[in-house]
Amino acid sequence: MSRAAAFGRFWWLFVVGDDWTVAAAVAAGIAATGLLAAGDVAAWWVVPLTVATALYVSLRRATSPRRTTSPRRTI
Repeated sequence: MSRAAAFGRFWWLFVVGDDWTVAAAVAAGIAATGLLAAGDVAAWWVVPLTVATALYVSLRRATSPRRTTSPRRTI
């Protein structure tokens, strides 16, 4: 693997990790902060709220018992 590919893979795994939804939520929070700040709105609260919500949802999903489907009955 080339150095550039290894560098890119490192950053991908560092930012995205195991749960791409958290990375997407944080990116959306940063984008929303930028849009609100461009409109002269105090937007300091958007990223902390986004991170806290994403963390809660991620931990809730990771610690909830897995639902298993029951086998289909054959007649």
